[in-house]
Amino acid sequence: MHPLQAGEAAPAFLLPLADGGTIQIEDFRGRKLVIFFYPKADTQACTREAVEFSAAKADFAAAGTELLGISHDPVRKQQKFVAKHGLTTAIASDESLDMLNAYGVWGEKQMYGRTYLGIERTTLLIDGKGVVARVWSKVRVANHVAEVLEAARALA
Repeated sequence: MHPLQAGEAAPAFLLPLADGGTIQIEDFRGRKLVIFFYPKADTQACTREAVEFSAAKADFAAAGTELLGISHDPVRKQQKFVAKHGLTTAIASDESLDMLNAYGVWGEKQMYGRTYLGIERTTLLIDGKGVVARVWSKVRVANHVAEVLEAARALA
């Protein structure tokens, strides 16, 4: 698992959204984008992260920045996640793992001595030209949204 690094171009993707549409990197050209990758919808930390990004959506918009949350969960589970928690950020699903692999966030993980495949909680800030400006790997949810917002505001 090797997440993208600052200075690298964000790979193209086309993913289904929880709202029934689709989304691709080209939709954000000319605008900054925060992509937050989370391991599993409707778990404690993932819910907190998505709720906090949703609560800060207007602040990110004021900084010229869009938000996109992505996990491996099926679209139907993402739909329930969005509805249950009133999420206002775009939430997408990558069941194929194509985008998750391209962005280097899918791989082997360990917890309680068990090895499994999954998403490493990661956030990317991408500039208006589609280049990764900042990467947060192995994210801890506490205070994370505020730190990402500060970086988005500072990015010209």
